[in-house]
Amino acid sequence: MGSRRAGVELDEMLARPEIDAVILCTPTPLHAAQAIACLQAGKHVQVEIPLAESLDDAEAVWLWQQRTGLIAMCGHTRRFNSGHQWLRERIVAGEFSLRQLDVQTYFMRRVNTNALGQPRSWTDHLLWHHAAHTVDLFQYQTGEEVIAASVLQGPINPTLGIALDMSIQLKSRGGALCTLSLSFNNDGPLGSTFRYIGDGPTYIARYDALTNGMGESVELDLPEASLSGVARQDREFFAAIRECREPNASVASVLPCYRVLQQLAQQLS
Repeated sequence: MGSRRAGVELDEMLARPEIDAVILCTPTPLHAAQAIACLQAGKHVQVEIPLAESLDDAEAVWLWQQRTGLIAMCGHTRRFNSGHQWLRERIVAGEFSLRQLDVQTYFMRRVNTNALGQPRSWTDHLLWHHAAHTVDLFQYQTGEEVIAASVLQGPINPTLGIALDMSIQLKSRGGALCTLSLSFNNDGPLGSTFRYIGDGPTYIARYDALTNGMGESVELDLPEASLSGVARQDREFFAAIRECREPNASVASVLPCYRVLQQLAQQLS
């Protein structure tokens, strides 16, 4: 990978004085505790989505960020994908009004493997991981809090201990709607598709690509439009450290997402 040094223990990495910042790409159940460990060690931290698997843990990370004053960011990558950024600019400029965000997030995950088909020891989750992308994006794009949220799930898989199908509905304070369908049972292309329905054109975003409602490509007049969302996300993290400012997708700014997820989780309990 071109690394100068490698190790297998986070504590060993955090003890190195030459390390200023950490990007955590680790199993979901470890995210909150490891992010807190980084902050306690005096390191800026970006943790991949999700920040945590409970609101209490998400707020604990935020409290440590407040105590230390360090940069703490979560990888809510949809904020940084080119198509979503292009639409964000038009929403902020008043050129597009979002009325409904219709999202499909589909994978084949009937056994405990990752997106590459490799086995793993921890279990992914439709609500606390995959739904987090859309719940955060919906509030980010509307600039409004969610005032109504409901969820339904299918049967619990006896092997994985989670539901493999889920449906979520959201409403923003301004009246915009979000309909999110999630499945680990889909026999087809994996990933998420976002349909932005507004007063004028309809747009379909899939990661960094954007088309209109008829499937025709939209030219994205963004600086370095070919950059991936992950690359933009990492650049924002490093820029925030250099400029001593709060980053987009800071832990503080994504907390509203985890409040909604907690509400939904309580409906399922």
